[in-house]
Amino acid sequence: MMGFWKNLHKPILALAPMADVTDAAFRRVIATYGTPDVTWTEFVSADGLYHTREIQQLADTENPLMLDLKYHDSERPIVAQLFSSKPEMTEYAAALMLELGFDGVDINMGCPDRSVEKQGAGAALMKDAATARSLIRAAKQGVHNKLPVSVKTRIGYNTNELDTWLPELLAEEPAAITVHARTRKEMSKVPARWEHVAEAVEIRDRLGSPTLILGNGDIQTPNEARAKAAETGADGVMIGRGIFGNPWLFSEHTPTQEEKLRVLVEHCHAFEKLCPHKGFHVMKKHFKAYAQGFPSAAELRAQLMNCNTANDVAELLT
Repeated sequence: MMGFWKNLHKPILALAPMADVTDAAFRRVIATYGTPDVTWTEFVSADGLYHTREIQQLADTENPLMLDLKYHDSERPIVAQLFSSKPEMTEYAAALMLELGFDGVDINMGCPDRSVEKQGAGAALMKDAATARSLIRAAKQGVHNKLPVSVKTRIGYNTNELDTWLPELLAEEPAAITVHARTRKEMSKVPARWEHVAEAVEIRDRLGSPTLILGNGDIQTPNEARAKAAETGADGVMIGRGIFGNPWLFSEHTPTQEEKLRVLVEHCHAFEKLCPHKGFHVMKKHFKAYAQGFPSAAELRAQLMNCNTANDVAELLT
């Protein structure tokens, strides 16, 4: 099941899922100023969705995990990213994503966060191919073949293991696999090694798989992304940190500093409206990215760090 993927122009330019960054507010701002070809949500715990909705019987409006899954039609096609090590929870959550109207479901198999790995999820799945494969099957069962299922992973846990790891995933025929060009051990401490994205493409082609391969790691602009796709043969590229302070990234518009500060205020107001379950301190990681490259930027950032509401930010910038 390829779903929306088959209609995208290549190379596909995707927005990466980043915890406490690509939340509902920032995605709404990005969709306004430069929509990517496909958007991911932040990752959400499939186990948490099950327990809060089915066991605690919280209404969707009371469930903070459901708030992380808010989206607007302007963000389409939008993929919900889940993490779990339990097939039954993954099936349940995938079915819920179908119910919520998402365009696709993605399973995180690369996150190095210790709390995620302790659950046997994220990057830990690279050490357990049988469970990883069962999760893809469970997600497909949950969506009843009505949505495409994809995977985001890394080249290996401690070393490059694409030659053994990738064929396991391809055997389950996900619609797409995003390959972060580093190992779990490397985190983001070393430059991404894009030759391994080319290796992933070669493995896919050798096995005759229809699965799309996207590369990820250190890409800052759409031009860089297109160049890397041409160099490696990847079907697309996922961009993450390049989006900080630049929701115009995918439109390739170069904003003025005035535009940046105006949209920072807009972003803050959207955050308060769409992310009431998160503290305003989460916004502060964006301040440096929006306010830089002009005289007195450092002084302004210091003042912004003392702001605790969107109105505080608006008053300061005005």
